[in-house]
Amino acid sequence: MHRSSAPAPDVSIILPCAGFGTRFSAPYPKELHCLAPGVTVLDRSLEAVVELAKSGLNVRVVVVFGTHKLGTVAYLERYARTLQMVFVYQDESLEPGLEGAIRSGLPMTRGPVALVLPDIVLTGQDSAGSLLAALRCVDVTGWSVVAAEGRDPGTLQQMGALAVTEVGGVMTVGAAVDKPVDPSGFNAFWGMVAATEEEAHRLPDVVSGEADSPLAGAIALMVEGIVNYNTSAG
Repeated sequence: MHRSSAPAPDVSIILPCAGFGTRFSAPYPKELHCLAPGVTVLDRSLEAVVELAKSGLNVRVVVVFGTHKLGTVAYLERYARTLQMVFVYQDESLEPGLEGAIRSGLPMTRGPVALVLPDIVLTGQDSAGSLLAALRCVDVTGWSVVAAEGRDPGTLQQMGALAVTEVGGVMTVGAAVDKPVDPSGFNAFWGMVAATEEEAHRLPDVVSGEADSPLAGAIALMVEGIVNYNTSAG
């Protein structure tokens, strides 16, 4: 009997969907919040991922979920013809929260890996192509981020804060802290993170409050805005 197998992906996306979104305060998952007729937050967050597939890349999306997110799993069926979908239960024996979700998804990734959050939406004219641009940059420093300028202390304290500088027309990250207590010195925050296959094992450190962030030195691709639908930051 002939068995067909999915081709090896050119790039992998970790999409953590196991959170409870308590700050969103709605009776349905935040990523399924409707922004327009037939368009959810999740659809908007995946626009840059779909753009990868349109560019000709074979894209694997590793969806990390819990039993309370079966509605989100069902909703993602509409992307099955465009993206290679892999579903993984979050392993509760690992770190809790987002860090644990990333660790749960990493074993299923191949090639360069990007972290895309289902409640984060990029805005601006070039936002759809920003992830593709970021992935093309990872071979330079091992890491890249899609980021937006932001100096509001309240916003920076809820996001992955960055100190971004420009040298020779290239934006790079000088320092990075996830949800800093003291946001002074930071001028931007990330919406998506990309790493080479060799560096991807450090993705959990990006959202850890205990480990040094691997984003120092990363190339920053700036977009007009980033909206966090869990916290309303943007």
